[in-house]
Amino acid sequence: DIDAERFGQRNHPKVSLQHRSRFDTELRLLRALPEATPILGICYGCQFLNVAHGGDLIQHVPDVSRANHEGGIVQSYPVAPDSVLARAAGTASLKGQSWHHQAIGTLAEGWTVTSRAEDGIVEAIERPDHAFRVAVQWHPERTAETDDAMATLFRSFIAAAASFRAGRAGGSYTNTLQ
Repeated sequence: DIDAERFGQRNHPKVSLQHRSRFDTELRLLRALPEATPILGICYGCQFLNVAHGGDLIQHVPDVSRANHEGGIVQSYPVAPDSVLARAAGTASLKGQSWHHQAIGTLAEGWTVTSRAEDGIVEAIERPDHAFRVAVQWHPERTAETDDAMATLFRSFIAAAASFRAGRAGGSYTNTLQ
């Protein structure tokens, strides 16, 4: 879990803190990346991107929701149909395994919520001003072999990264999802 000090709060008793150097290192890496670099944040990555850009977290989801978001439970996620996530996954109705007790609280400026669980917990965000800056709270890597939408999401991310790399090597970077 991310230290709540990062967003001006005291840690909840259920928080299990990561080593401070992880967040510091990832923040330096994020700041060093070219602005157009495609990013797919997963679970902690979703939370990290939100906190790194000024948002905060619900530190213990069971305090605000009776719904289970832990233990690999499979949940359905309606996704904004005009979002990068929906285009990248090829559908606006996704399912994924959830393994988290924390979630986005206050959304960071510049980000948009593209999916919420039935209980209102934010499950996906993206930067509308980026070709591929997407973050999901669930774990698409755990179902990519059996779920076409999750496999398509990864293929779309890889295509965006390849296009970005080609553009940096002298070609032009294009949003492959338009």
